[in-house]
Amino acid sequence: MKKIFKVGLVGCGNIAETYFRAHRYFNNFKIVACADIDIQAAKKCAKIYKIKFMSVNELMRNQEIDIILNLTIPKAHYSVAIKALRNDKHVYSEKPLAINLKDGLSLIKLAKKKKLSIGNAPDTFLGGGNQKAKELLEKKVIGNIKFGNAIFAYPGIQSYHPNPEPWFEKKEGGPVIDMGPYYLTALVNLLGPAKNVLSQCLKNTAIRKIGIGPKKGKRIKVKCPTTYFSTIKFKNGTIIRLTLSFDVISHLRNHIELYGEEGSMVVPDPNMFGGSVLLSKKMGSDWKNYKTNKALLGKINIRTQSSRANESPTNANYRGAGLAEMIDSIKKRKIHRCNGELSLHVLNIIDAIHKSAKNNKRIEIKTNCKKPKFFSKKEINSIIK
Repeated sequence: MKKIFKVGLVGCGNIAETYFRAHRYFNNFKIVACADIDIQAAKKCAKIYKIKFMSVNELMRNQEIDIILNLTIPKAHYSVAIKALRNDKHVYSEKPLAINLKDGLSLIKLAKKKKLSIGNAPDTFLGGGNQKAKELLEKKVIGNIKFGNAIFAYPGIQSYHPNPEPWFEKKEGGPVIDMGPYYLTALVNLLGPAKNVLSQCLKNTAIRKIGIGPKKGKRIKVKCPTTYFSTIKFKNGTIIRLTLSFDVISHLRNHIELYGEEGSMVVPDPNMFGGSVLLSKKMGSDWKNYKTNKALLGKINIRTQSSRANESPTNANYRGAGLAEMIDSIKKRKIHRCNGELSLHVLNIIDAIHKSAKNNKRIEIKTNCKKPKFFSKKEINSIIK
């Protein structure tokens, strides 16, 4: 099997630059062509990165393309992914898998039928931070995890995205679809699959103002709830209180805290690859700091503030790791970690959070998935340059 897979990118928006940057780090793929419903955006992308510009249909039919990298907005994830599978191509999509469970199930069914791989962001749980937390938990350093807290809360995507309207639409908008996949995938990686969900929600403001780009100052309507409070029970018995909000100016809470029988753990930002894991095993004691800045996928690689608001010189960003690991798994005929089963389960939790808040009742999770295996140094070394 050939060493480097040729990738066709669909969706030349804000996140595309991060995946082109992945060429510096990973050895088994190269983005060779791009397409977008906005022809000018695709032509601009092709010119900047010196690749071919094609229409979406041309890209799908191109026999040289092995994998479609789907970076479209959430509501388009399904239509692009299903088209890729129908054209006998593997597909790796940005999060979430789809915006409803029915479409997600359809994608997994077709991928299995055609014996194609379907991968899905986020891949940040493959990074040094979440993997160090996983290593410590699996060694039972703080015993069994009983409960915990997780929070993502900030003023909203309109503060840094030039085209934030989709994130405030009725069906594909809100913080659960936007940031939920990072937190939920990280938690499933650490704790295993979820059992049920109970949620409440609210919409704080009816109008937002775009804060950046050519539309700066434009007022947009908010058509969805913008804060969710959820209680998630996992099959291993752990209960997590999850807050996801577009309505908080600032706060000082940790991204994820887990409380075990013999101690407590702080898990770093699930939206990034690095960060320190903090551990406390005695009340009043100092927190032990497990740094990951020397880990293969934890080293700080952002030296200046980028155009992406969450990237600063203190972060590690190796997006594309999930795509590279999927390609390596295709070659070795094994199941990759950012697989369809995991992303479908996360989509099921997202769906349950929305339904629970809407109907004011506990929702059982219907899908299942295997807890991903620890990502070893040997496996990481096989995909990095």
